[in-house]
Amino acid sequence: MSIGIWQIAIVVILVVLLFGRGKISSLMGDVAKGIKSFKKGMATDSTDDPEPKNISEDNQDSKNKD
Repeated sequence: MSIGIWQIAIVVILVVLLFGRGKISSLMGDVAKGIKSFKKGMATDSTDDPEPKNISEDNQDSKNKD
């Protein structure tokens, strides 16, 4: 039992009727903005930090405090 073109068309029509074209287009715009900001964040170099953290020292300090 495979999904045919008619079943897909019915689902698309129902989604458009329920949410409306404006809501779907704004949702897709938000998704695009999220993808762009994610790519921009991945493209920035993480070596821009003035002083890198040493994770092992942070873990030892927190263990000594307990």
